[in-house]
Amino acid sequence: METSRINDPRTPPCAPAAGCDVVTVPARQGLEAVDILRRGPGEAVGPVLHDDGGGTLGFLVPTGTAAAWDLPGSTCTGTNGRGTSFAPRPPVEGSDWLLPPGEADLATDPAVLRRALGEAARTIEAADSCR
Repeated sequence: METSRINDPRTPPCAPAAGCDVVTVPARQGLEAVDILRRGPGEAVGPVLHDDGGGTLGFLVPTGTAAAWDLPGSTCTGTNGRGTSFAPRPPVEGSDWLLPPGEADLATDPAVLRRALGEAARTIEAADSCR
């Protein structure tokens, strides 16, 4: 797996041998962000997990992202290079793939994800204020 847009050596590609970090967000914001990313140019969204209860989504991002992730309303969990099993089962117990590897082979670029999550939060806030 490689990152979709970043060529920054400080943000290494996500590879099964090295593992990936996972950015977890509320499902509503995550689904909106997936839509935003899929409408964008290129392959902007990588594999995405959802929990069995449907309350959260997890975006696979390059290893090392967790060290600098500070977006309110989300968390980023590092794998510390332990490796991740990608198929056929998801790497997190009690989850399933929303976008499995194969359909989405690249890890999501953290900068692109941050922008999409911000846009998603603003869209949700605007929609909720119209009620």
